[in-house]
Amino acid sequence: MLALAGFNAAPVQLSQQEGDRLQRKIEEITKNGATSPVQTRKTPISEDEVNSYLAFNAKEKIPQGLINPWITMIGDRWLAGRVLVDLDEFKRQRSPRGFMDPLSYISGKVPLTARGILDTHEGKGQFQLGSAEIFGVPLPKPILQELVTFFSRTSENPKGFEIDAPFSLPTKIREVVISKGEAVVVQ
Repeated sequence: MLALAGFNAAPVQLSQQEGDRLQRKIEEITKNGATSPVQTRKTPISEDEVNSYLAFNAKEKIPQGLINPWITMIGDRWLAGRVLVDLDEFKRQRSPRGFMDPLSYISGKVPLTARGILDTHEGKGQFQLGSAEIFGVPLPKPILQELVTFFSRTSENPKGFEIDAPFSLPTKIREVVISKGEAVVVQ
């Protein structure tokens, strides 16, 4: 078992079993989404399951340069996330921006936190950033977007993920309801 702390919370015991439980739920959601017509289904997913999944099951899927991601389900659509970001990895592939660039003064693996609202309905989703910071210092949205773009680029999506762009929910998910410590996936 691996013990990690969330956002000012007591230590949580992450486990392979919790990660495997979420893996099975993802497989069931995907299987249900492939049926026609899709059965109406609500699948609860706990914060512990998500963080255990990230720690054990999705480790190889997390982009290089991002370490120990952690999600906190605050409630009423609010989410918070924390990840260690290897700024050296990011800056190796970024052209220098001069002394006015706040990232030019930071190096190594640094904690980045962000919070915001996840709005979902009718198969669409959109994240509304509330705040982001590194070492407790507010991070302007354009710099956060640059980091998100860099770490989310893939061959299928070379431009990466745009923070506040609307997106389609996968596998015929209609909405995701965020409450304290739990998300419910509605198909």
